[in-house]
Amino acid sequence: MTKFGTTALMALSAIAVSAMASTAVSAATLAEIQESGTIRIAVANEIPYGYVDPTGKALGAGPDVAKALMEQLGVDKIEWVTTNFSSLIPGLRADRFDMVAAEMAIRPDRCAQVLFSQPNSSYGEGLLVAEGNPKGIHAYGDFAENPDYKVAIMAGADQLEMLQKLGVSEDNMVTIASNADAISTVSTGRADAYAATSLTASGLAEQGKGVQVAGKFIDPVIDGAEARSWGGFTFATGNEDLRDAVNGALTEFKQTPAWAETLTGYGFTQSDVDGSGNKTTEELCTAA
Repeated sequence: MTKFGTTALMALSAIAVSAMASTAVSAATLAEIQESGTIRIAVANEIPYGYVDPTGKALGAGPDVAKALMEQLGVDKIEWVTTNFSSLIPGLRADRFDMVAAEMAIRPDRCAQVLFSQPNSSYGEGLLVAEGNPKGIHAYGDFAENPDYKVAIMAGADQLEMLQKLGVSEDNMVTIASNADAISTVSTGRADAYAATSLTASGLAEQGKGVQVAGKFIDPVIDGAEARSWGGFTFATGNEDLRDAVNGALTEFKQTPAWAETLTGYGFTQSDVDGSGNKTTEELCTAA
C-alpha cells in the first residue's frame, strides 16, 4: 500500500494534543461553519483510517473523503486535531472539535453518545504478532485457550468487547494508548500479539521490524456472526444539521469512482468497499 510509510509511522509517535486544550468552545453549527469557511475535524493518528504526517498534512481514508465532502459543502479550511482514539467521543461531547474522521466503528453504545453518518467503510479483524509467529497465534480465541498468552489492545477500541465475549480474561490483556506503541509492545514480548483491524495490523507490519501479520487468521465469531465493522464520520449530539449535510454529500461522493479509489488506495479491498453499503447506520445503532 503505497501511502503507508515511515513518515506516517513517525506521525503516530508524535501525537499533537495542543488542539485539545482545556478551554472548550462550542461546536459550530452547519451555518456557522459555512459562514466562517472553517471546520475542526479530529483524527486518532491511526493508519490507514485517519492520521497527520510530520508536515501537518492529514491523510487516510477518513480525511481524504472528508476533504472531498467539505469541498462540496463550500467549506474552504479544515483545522485538523489529533488525539488518542479514546478521546474522540469525549472531545466531541466537550465541543473541542466539530467532526471526527477516524472511520470509527458504528456501534449502539457509541450511538447513545454521539451521531454517526452513514457508513463510509467496512473492515475486518487481524493480529500483529512477533516475527515468525513463534507461538502460532492465529485467532482472538487463542488468548482464552492459553492463559499465559498476552494480547495488546488500544484503549477505547472495539477489540476489548470482542475479546471479552470470547472469554479472554483481562489479566491476559495489555492496554496501550495508541497504535504507535503496538510494534514495540509485540517485538519486545510485552504482549504476544496486538489485536486490531486487518488494515491496521497490515500497516504496522509493513513499517515495523520484528513483527508480522498473523497468517491464516481466523475471523472471530461474536454473538453468532463473523466480526466486521462499519466506519463512519462522527458528530456531537444536537448537530444533526451538520450530520445530515455530510450524509448528503457522502451519498453523492460514493457514486463517483474517486470514493472507491480513495479507499482502495489505503488498502481497503473491493469487498470492503462493496460491504460498506451492506448495513445502514440505523441498523448498526440498534443492533442487539
